[in-house]
Amino acid sequence: MKLTEFKNTQRELYYFQVRVGVAGMVVLAAFAVLLARFVYLQVVQHEYYRTKAEDNRISIVPIAPNRGNIVDRSGVVLARSYSAYTLEISPRQVPDVEAVINELASIIDVRASDRNRFRRMLVEAKGADSLPIKTRLSDEEVARFAANRYRFPGVEIKARLFRQYPHGELASHVLGYIGRINDRDLELIAAESLEANYKGSDHIGKTGLEQSYERQLHGATGYEQVEVDAGGRGVRTLSRTAPTSGNSLSLTLDLRLQEVAEEAFGAHRGALVAIEPATGGVLAFVSKPGFDPNLFVDGIDPANWELLNNSPDRPLINRALTGLYPPGSTFKPFLALAALSLGKRTTTQAIADPGYFIFGGHRFRDDKVGGHGVVDMYKAIVVSCDTYFYMLANDLGIDNISGFLRQFGFGARTGIDLEGEAAGVLPSQEWKMKRFSRPEQRKWYAGETISVGIGQGYNAYTPLQLAQATAALASGGVMYRPHIVHYIENSRTGERTYVEREPLRTLALKPQHIEFIRNAMVGVNKEGTGARAFAGAGYTSAGKTGTAQVVALKQNEKYHESRVQERHRDHALFIAFAPVESPKIALAVLVENAGFGARAAAPIARQVLDYYLLGKRVPPADKAPAGAVEDDDESD
Repeated sequence: MKLTEFKNTQRELYYFQVRVGVAGMVVLAAFAVLLARFVYLQVVQHEYYRTKAEDNRISIVPIAPNRGNIVDRSGVVLARSYSAYTLEISPRQVPDVEAVINELASIIDVRASDRNRFRRMLVEAKGADSLPIKTRLSDEEVARFAANRYRFPGVEIKARLFRQYPHGELASHVLGYIGRINDRDLELIAAESLEANYKGSDHIGKTGLEQSYERQLHGATGYEQVEVDAGGRGVRTLSRTAPTSGNSLSLTLDLRLQEVAEEAFGAHRGALVAIEPATGGVLAFVSKPGFDPNLFVDGIDPANWELLNNSPDRPLINRALTGLYPPGSTFKPFLALAALSLGKRTTTQAIADPGYFIFGGHRFRDDKVGGHGVVDMYKAIVVSCDTYFYMLANDLGIDNISGFLRQFGFGARTGIDLEGEAAGVLPSQEWKMKRFSRPEQRKWYAGETISVGIGQGYNAYTPLQLAQATAALASGGVMYRPHIVHYIENSRTGERTYVEREPLRTLALKPQHIEFIRNAMVGVNKEGTGARAFAGAGYTSAGKTGTAQVVALKQNEKYHESRVQERHRDHALFIAFAPVESPKIALAVLVENAGFGARAAAPIARQVLDYYLLGKRVPPADKAPAGAVEDDDESD
């Protein structure tokens, strides 16, 4: 029995030793794996994990550049940037955003509009690192939050750049506005491979010069290497690459002239474009009503957006750039020039005007009952005789009209340095063939040409096109591309890159023909339809009034303004340049639904010319000189 027990003890010892050996081997193998893993992590992957550790310790923070200023031709600041503090929430670091906002509201005045804007940005700016819940904090608000900062992980105070338009609505359609970057903007940025340069930037130009010159105004993004603690808060700055401020724009625009022009419209809707004939520089660019671009900087609130977007006056529409209107009788000098150039009329050739023109059984009525008597080309322009131009258009034919007037830029974009320009419509047989689908619609009828001859029918041009064509007349046939920016100033070097005057073409016109048309337009302001508005002017000007129908009249129906709804009344137009001896300014004025051009548009032009040429505001004269056309019901 004892021997058996002894033998079992030996066996158990053996098995124990085997188990210990196996366990030792396992432990050694485990240590070998750990050692190998240690070597792999510490030696092979050293650089990778060192970089990861540095990434956790160091944060690369983009620094948005200061957006460039915009100034007028005299250096008056129209748009600038300034720095202010914002209270920002990082949505990815805050589990319950609404609860945090409620807590913040107990120490800082967070309004309903702030909440609504934040919710909208939360949807629109997906993936944003932080979003502002409150902008432009006061010093007291900054201090209150700093004292309670420990309560709000994921909430920080940051210094941000804000855009300011010191003059509010003045020149708003020229300047445009900036707004928060949305998905469409991100697509455009990506398409131009500019993502890196827009890191840290929240805003981008949306309209006007802010949009057209976005790349020049934006600048170059800078970066900071910041050491952060475990909570992600900055401890110290390790290195810094400063941002490069955006370049500044100096405009050809004269802000004081712009102010005079906008005030001259009063409560009327309309547009005015004034151009320097010798360069194409835009001196004034008006679209009324305007809007306050400051409303868009932080994201416009729903109430103001509702007011602007749904207003029947359409203040967000740039009428000077995109509005299409019949030119009315302002078209007549150009048609007369076409007749001279194409040999269809001489200056002395006259007609007897009975007050109407009958064609194809339709009576095309002149504004003056009984007509203007014997009318030659000079008189036709001065008194704005419709009958003369009915007959002239019929003799010229639509394709001769469109072929000649195309060289003045009618029906084509001018190429001005603003985006979104409308092309307009210069009607022709070819245009109508492309425009309509049904065969009966595509045919051009001779009666349509007659309406085109007085600036009605399918004619549709922007006030900018009309101003450019007028400037070409003033410059003797040299047409320049209109531009608003005079030069771009480099923010670092101060170097100026000028927008050189760019002649688009020199029109093949005989000097004597241009001279005759200019003299006839002088007659308009001395003895014709513009004489009342320009009585006593201290300079010689050339002009042409115009009235454009909004609603077509029935045959032989006479227009009575007082019986027509305001929105259906005729548009008033006027073109002019001065001084005639050496033109310094050419302009086109459109006043929506204001009636006769002589009554509503010409006085606005007078105020603008008086200020620009004389340096003072001179109220329009009440009376026209003897022999001038006075009855607005007879002439436009």
